[in-house]
Amino acid sequence: MSALRALRQLTASSSRSLAARSATRAVARATVAARVAPVASRAFSVSAKRLGEGASDVALTQRLAEELKYETEAAPPTEPEFLKAFKAQGTWSIEDTPGLDEVTLTRKFGNEDIRLIFSIADIQTEQEAEFEEGQEGVEEGAEDADAPLHAYPIRCSFSFTKASTPGALTIDAMCQEGTFVIDNISYYSDAKVGTELTAEADWKRRGYYLGPQFDTLDISLQDEFDKFLQERGINQTLAYFVPEYAEHKEQKEYVSWLKNVKDFVEA
Repeated sequence: MSALRALRQLTASSSRSLAARSATRAVARATVAARVAPVASRAFSVSAKRLGEGASDVALTQRLAEELKYETEAAPPTEPEFLKAFKAQGTWSIEDTPGLDEVTLTRKFGNEDIRLIFSIADIQTEQEAEFEEGQEGVEEGAEDADAPLHAYPIRCSFSFTKASTPGALTIDAMCQEGTFVIDNISYYSDAKVGTELTAEADWKRRGYYLGPQFDTLDISLQDEFDKFLQERGINQTLAYFVPEYAEHKEQKEYVSWLKNVKDFVEA
């Protein structure tokens, strides 16, 4: 299935290491639970009705508040340096809507409009897997101390359109360890079908030929496609930025989620 379709179906699912952050959150929750429980039991009888009909509202609200306080204090006070540096280059524009798990990067290159879409849903899945692996033993983790911080793969979808032609070129790839691993390159004679993020366009794409697997192409042809992408700024720098920004956004969305849930419970 193309990455573009996969991105639309991922809704169900700071440069700290994700595994370290997961473990830290777990420890923080355990510490908060031990510290908050006595307070919750004392406040319950007089406050439960104020927050709602549920007997657990007070304890849940307090623990959400503690987690929110911890995450807020741990967050950098200003925009992270990696993001400042990326914006300073002035090559790509970032479209990041709060509450959504997708991020879009866009740029102009000659007469081309280039768009990259990726999702933070892959981070959350990998975060759980890394935490489970970390629980198996510290020694095993120590052996991987030199492993890249962003070793997890993130699905990416690129699209290329031109005002002078009705077609669109799309590329499905995985971003991992500073590189984009191309899955396939597709061509759509109708740019709307190839690029629109609607249910109708997604349904139409299902019947199109997606192109051959990229690694089955002649090596020389693969090399030329690599040069094509490098020239357009789809390079190692961008491949390192994508997971770092995805991690940054996931943290922001987690803090926002904590606040929204706490506000709802205590309303």
